[in-house]
Amino acid sequence: MGSGAGGACAQAAARAGCQAGALSDPIDGGLDLEPDADAAPDADAPPPQLLDADGQPVLTLFGLSGRAVPALYLVGWIGSAMGAGLLVVSLMGAGNPGARWMLLFGLVTAAIGLFAAVGSQAVERQRRPSLLYRGPSPVLTFLVAVVLTLLALVIVLAPLSALGMDPGSPVGTLVSVGLTALVYIAVVRLLVVGPGAFTWTDLGLGSPRAAAARDLAAGVALGVPVLAVTIGLQIVLAALIAPVPAILPAAGGAGGLLLDLVAAVLIAPIGDELFFRGFVTTAWSRMLGTNPAIVRGAVFFAFAHILTLLATDFGNGAATALSQFIALLPAGLALGWVFLSRRSLYAAIGLHAVVNLGLVVLANVAKG
Repeated sequence: MGSGAGGACAQAAARAGCQAGALSDPIDGGLDLEPDADAAPDADAPPPQLLDADGQPVLTLFGLSGRAVPALYLVGWIGSAMGAGLLVVSLMGAGNPGARWMLLFGLVTAAIGLFAAVGSQAVERQRRPSLLYRGPSPVLTFLVAVVLTLLALVIVLAPLSALGMDPGSPVGTLVSVGLTALVYIAVVRLLVVGPGAFTWTDLGLGSPRAAAARDLAAGVALGVPVLAVTIGLQIVLAALIAPVPAILPAAGGAGGLLLDLVAAVLIAPIGDELFFRGFVTTAWSRMLGTNPAIVRGAVFFAFAHILTLLATDFGNGAATALSQFIALLPAGLALGWVFLSRRSLYAAIGLHAVVNLGLVVLANVAKG
C-alpha cells in the first residue's frame, strides 16, 4: 500500500504538484504555496479596501481613498470651508466697506465648493446601482441654492438699491422672489435633471394638458381647507408663542398688492414646488417611502422658510421662528401628500398658490 501511495504522489507531483511531498519541500526544488505563518507582515503593504454591496470602496467622510474623483471632493471641502469662513468674517465686519467685497468673494467661493461637493457626490452615487436614488443629497443641493440665491440678490439688488429702489418694496420683493424661483429651477436643471438623476416627468411635470388642468383644479380645491387650518393655527400661535410674520411685507395700495400677488401666487409656488416637492420629496420617497418623505419634506420646507427671518434679539427671533415653523407644517404636509398621491406638480402648485393668495390678502386687510 505504501508504494502505491508513493507512486500516485509522484504521478500527481509530475502533473500538478503533491502537497505532502515535493511541493512543500524546497530541497526537492518544489514551490511553497502555503503562506509562512511565522513570516512578518509587509509593513509597507496597504490595508485591504472594504467594499460595499455594489463592489465599490467604502468611503469615509474625510478620506480621499477609493473616490472616483478625489480632486473634486477635495475642492468641495476646501471651497465650502473657506467660503463659510469668509462669510462669517464679512458678517462680523458689517458696516465696513471691505466687508461687502468679502461677502461677495465668500459667496463665490462657497458656491464653487458646494458645486464641487455635489458633483463628487453625484459621481459616487452613480457608481452604486443598488441605491434607489442616485442623485445629489437634497440638503446639500439646498445649500447650493441658498448660496446662489444670496449671490444673485447681492449682484442684482445692490445696484438697484444704489439707484434708489427699496429692497423691501413690492418691486424689490418681486425681484427677490423671482430670483429665488429662477435659482431653484436652474439648480434642479443643472444638478438633478442634467446628470440624469431624475427626468422632468419624475418631478411631476409629465402630465398631458388636460390632466394637468385637473390636477391644478384639485390643488386649488384642497388649498381652501388648508388655508383655513393655517389661519386658525396662526391665531392660536399668536396667543401662545408669537405672531406669525406675513409671507410678504404688506404692500399697501392696489399697485403694491398686485405686485405682491404676482410674486406670491404666480412665481413663488412654481420655484418652491419644483424644488421641495418635485425634487426633494421625490428623492426622499424613493429612499424612505411615501409617509416618511411627506413628513421629512414638510419639516424641511418649514425650516427653509425661517432662515430669512430677522429679529432685534434672540428671544423674539426664536419665538417668531418657532411660530412660523409650526404654522407652515400643515401646508407642507398637505403639499407633500397631494403631490405624491397624484404624482403631479400642478396639484401642489395650485394648493400653494391658494394658501399664498389668502395669506397675502389677509395681511393687507389687517394692515388696513
